[in-house]
Amino acid sequence: MMLYCPTGFCSGLRSGEGGNLLVDQDTSSRPSNLRKRQKHHKAKMASDIVPSPTDSIIKITPPSHTSEGETKETFFSIIYEVTLPLLLSGLAMVGAGIYLHSLQDWPVFKEVEEIIILIPALLGLKGNLEMTLGSRLSTEANLGNFANLHGQWNFIMGNLALVQCQAIVIGLLSAVVTVGCVFITNQEASLNNSILLIACSMTTASIASFILGCITVGIVIFSARMKINPDNVTTPIAASLGDITALVLLSYVAQAYHAAIVNGLLWMPLVAIGTFLLTTPLWVYITMSNKCTYAVLKHGWVPIISAMLISTFGGLVLEHSMSQYEDLSAFQPVINGIGGNLVSIQASKLSTTLHKAYTLGQLPDDIPIIISPIKAFFSSAQHALTSRALLSFVIPGHLIFAGVIIWFREGSITVSSLFYPAYLIAATVQVAILLYIAYIITHWAWKRGVNPDNTTIPYLTALGDLLGIVLLGLVYQVIEGHKNVASEA
Repeated sequence: MMLYCPTGFCSGLRSGEGGNLLVDQDTSSRPSNLRKRQKHHKAKMASDIVPSPTDSIIKITPPSHTSEGETKETFFSIIYEVTLPLLLSGLAMVGAGIYLHSLQDWPVFKEVEEIIILIPALLGLKGNLEMTLGSRLSTEANLGNFANLHGQWNFIMGNLALVQCQAIVIGLLSAVVTVGCVFITNQEASLNNSILLIACSMTTASIASFILGCITVGIVIFSARMKINPDNVTTPIAASLGDITALVLLSYVAQAYHAAIVNGLLWMPLVAIGTFLLTTPLWVYITMSNKCTYAVLKHGWVPIISAMLISTFGGLVLEHSMSQYEDLSAFQPVINGIGGNLVSIQASKLSTTLHKAYTLGQLPDDIPIIISPIKAFFSSAQHALTSRALLSFVIPGHLIFAGVIIWFREGSITVSSLFYPAYLIAATVQVAILLYIAYIITHWAWKRGVNPDNTTIPYLTALGDLLGIVLLGLVYQVIEGHKNVASEA
């Protein structure tokens, strides 16, 4: 099968996907020579389509886009554009944290404790799918490709089908891995509980995917028309809405399926599982038929599956931490969400910059893949400027969000004088590590010919979740240790 995009719209294909697409290595493909190439565009069209022994490898030209004349972002312009989305997303995460804290009293969460293990993987899945979708859409918008209305909707519909397919499959795998973790840790796991977990995970992932996918598309289109950089607003809003939406859906879906099983209606979750499995081939067909998503479907599974496994391990840590520190659950979505949002903005912006300037698989010798932390945060490069701007949001943002949680749950959450400094140090360390890793993993993926839009964010957000849970647990351990020392004195 030979694929070709007549509108030149799909930059994901044009720049290569998953490291398995051929890339035009001619130096004439660099942005500085695009004008020369335009004179010979018609003559080169035929040569851009290269047959492949595997019938799925494509040679496609790089973006017909130049960054000349664009206004360079400054520290304050970045702060200006990201502050409102981050505040809104942070408040949504505060709501998610408060909601998660209240779920501990729901009968289904008391009787089926395995759902707690599933939460980080499921929330991480939703964030990963919507943020990678947002990153792909933002790259297209920044490359000027949304001016083509037909190509725009072709790209959007293909990506919505892709996300639906990924959500169902990874939702199933998340539940299966969770059940496996329960057996490995010698906990009791019944067949009914296993069916409940699988049905909850697939239902929540599928419904949330559709809702959040449509919202993400709307945000990107609105941002592009308002002349706002979609990279700065799409990923934080998509991630935050993903957390609260998935959490609310999971709780009510779990309650409904649990009630059905208790009342002898086991067939209801089984029918739900069967329905999602039967519709999966339809989403696969739509995605495979779309030039813009064909390669992502074939080669984009490793990042989200790897991220799911990392998040599941984080779920085990979360379950253990929540059993020791009840108040921890209120802050977990916030510290994980803020870290994931900030690093997703950086990853999306880095990817867009690389798409604009270079051919996938190529980097100049003066751009190293691994740099020192000093250079990553304090050099004059644009990526360092962005890192400083994003890092400056951590302390004021967490002060606001943690304060709102404590105020809203006054009487049910108690914090010591040591909490704020320990919590802020943990949050700053988490974000600093993620921003540093984001530079390395994005440039490493690009150099290997892998599109960062589809690969980096799942790894980064999963690592952010794991770091957040571990560091938050350490915060409570430090506070507990300080209390013990004070009481002994």
